[in-house]
Amino acid sequence: MERRSFLKKAGAGLAAGATAGMASTAVSAAPAVHTGLPEIKWRMTSSFPKSIDTLFGSAEMLANRVREITGGKFDIRIHAPGEIVPALMALDAVQQNTVEMCHTCSYYYVGKDKAFGFGTAVPFGLNARQMDAWIIAGNGQQLLDEFYANYNLYSFLGGNTGVQMGGWYRKQIHTVDDIKGLKIRIAGLGGEILSRMGAVPQQLGGGDIYTSLEKGTIDAAEWVAPYDDEKLGLYKVAPYYYSPGWWEPGPVVHFFVNRGEWDKLPKEYQAAFRAASREAHILMTSTYDHKNPQALARLLGQGVKLQGFSTEIMKKAYDVSRELYAEEAAKNPAWAKIYADFDKYRKSQNAWFGVAEAGFDRFMQSVR
Repeated sequence: MERRSFLKKAGAGLAAGATAGMASTAVSAAPAVHTGLPEIKWRMTSSFPKSIDTLFGSAEMLANRVREITGGKFDIRIHAPGEIVPALMALDAVQQNTVEMCHTCSYYYVGKDKAFGFGTAVPFGLNARQMDAWIIAGNGQQLLDEFYANYNLYSFLGGNTGVQMGGWYRKQIHTVDDIKGLKIRIAGLGGEILSRMGAVPQQLGGGDIYTSLEKGTIDAAEWVAPYDDEKLGLYKVAPYYYSPGWWEPGPVVHFFVNRGEWDKLPKEYQAAFRAASREAHILMTSTYDHKNPQALARLLGQGVKLQGFSTEIMKKAYDVSRELYAEEAAKNPAWAKIYADFDKYRKSQNAWFGVAEAGFDRFMQSVR
């Protein structure tokens, strides 16, 4: 589907549904723009190619809504990866004020500090709704921005894919022993946990995954979820599709803004930006929730073999993750501070979700 058509239809869907009620409330809070306000032009670099329309579309919605709310006076132009900086240099470009803002995932930068993982997802962390609760209503936003201040950044919610899939495998994975020696395309903290379990993590761009699986250079690869995974055609060379992606239970995508540039904005433009970013955030999650079931049905129709990780594998990965987090807390004050609040919140959220949500979900998923 063409991106323009996609955004038009997605926007119409938001306006018609309950989700739009949330977005409209946010927009109505934005003050009317006075004629005396200046014209401001910003550049946003994205970590996502235009072909990944749901991810890239979130940035487009933000820019379009900001222009609309401000009568075109606040103009944000989006640049795809490579137009200004490579995909994984987006945050650095904002930190250095090469561009005013970017759209990226915080956990791409765990090489700088593992605490960057909290902004997007940590293995066995919070799901999408719980991440929203922690960031919006809990202490998450304050803790994250205190951390991001060290890198000259402000953060704003810019989307969430929902829990991701566990990837594509050339052979079945039954036990922890099957993980040993497994060459899998995965990065970040999930890759470190699998490495401790005996796997051999590989970092590959999306365009290289298919060929690597086809040639047997790698044995498995994780990407996102059915809608985006289908586009890569991985089911043709790796028929076993596993779930869940325990390393990405509710990954947040962020708009990062240079602190100095944000502080110079008129308050009316700041309000417009906040409202637009919240709309874009809601749109991404809703769109993935809408498109993933349809894509999964198509994949199953192509002969994909849907699998679930065994309890043995899940439990081992969970235990290894807890060991990693304890080690990091002992040597990294930033991690220790955020993790203390995050983990307490996780326990509270799961205690509540297990009371009503889980029981209802299990029943509804068992009936037709």
